[in-house]
Amino acid sequence: MNKPTPLLCACLLGVSALLSSVAVEARDSAAASAQVQVPASLQAAVDASTRTPANVARDVYRHPAQTLAFFGLQPGQTVVEITPGGGWYSEILAPYLRDGGKYVAAVVDPAALPAGGGRDYQQRLRDGLAKKFSESPALFDKAVEVAYDPAAPVLGAPNSADLVLTFRNVHNWRSSGQAEGMFGAFFAVLKPGGTLGVVEHRAKADVPAEDKSGYVGQAQVIAMAEAAGFKLDASSEVNANPRDTKDHPNGVWTLPPSNNHAAADAGKYTAIGESDRMTLRFVKP
Repeated sequence: MNKPTPLLCACLLGVSALLSSVAVEARDSAAASAQVQVPASLQAAVDASTRTPANVARDVYRHPAQTLAFFGLQPGQTVVEITPGGGWYSEILAPYLRDGGKYVAAVVDPAALPAGGGRDYQQRLRDGLAKKFSESPALFDKAVEVAYDPAAPVLGAPNSADLVLTFRNVHNWRSSGQAEGMFGAFFAVLKPGGTLGVVEHRAKADVPAEDKSGYVGQAQVIAMAEAAGFKLDASSEVNANPRDTKDHPNGVWTLPPSNNHAAADAGKYTAIGESDRMTLRFVKP
């Protein structure tokens, strides 16, 4: 057997050191995700009896306390949530921010859309959220609504928000050609040093803009944010789901909570749970 040369030994040592460094970095990243400290006041907001039971049932998949803590939520902040839908996160954010901060629900302005199904859908969402807010004034009386045109979004006064949050929306903006404008609007409304928090269904790799699966490549989301001027501050695996194979017949909508699948497959998809999701924190320099 030939004796290794000094050069070969040096190369092997270099590779070994590199692999060791990568392993340490991965371990530290995983540890950082697991060690997110949730303030007692935030945990209390998540545990509040005023939340809708069906929403609470999804905490096991959406990890709201850890997610919001990772994004740096504080009770005195001005927080803009993009398209809150039925108000899943509103039930946590609006009461938490009610006394010392400000919760802004940024909804699509139906009047900015052409007549048809898209406008009707956005009107139903807006009316449903308004009804939710009006029926529980003790929780939502100080919540503010901002209606924006998705073709030219303005989410508030420039440099006015501490935190912008978007949950599982990026795939829609990509498919409609609105992603660049939306990320630009996030950058504009945030104060210097402000935070953008993104949760999105994570594809195995990059996907075309016209992809209909609902998944997006993590590198693609990072590139969109960086193109708007943001810097990636940290990522977390708090919303990861390794059981998600990402090859479902109806994309992410095959999985809970949409459950767009044959009744016979209910057990299979219940066992998988909700989608694998990236959780990214960006800062505005």
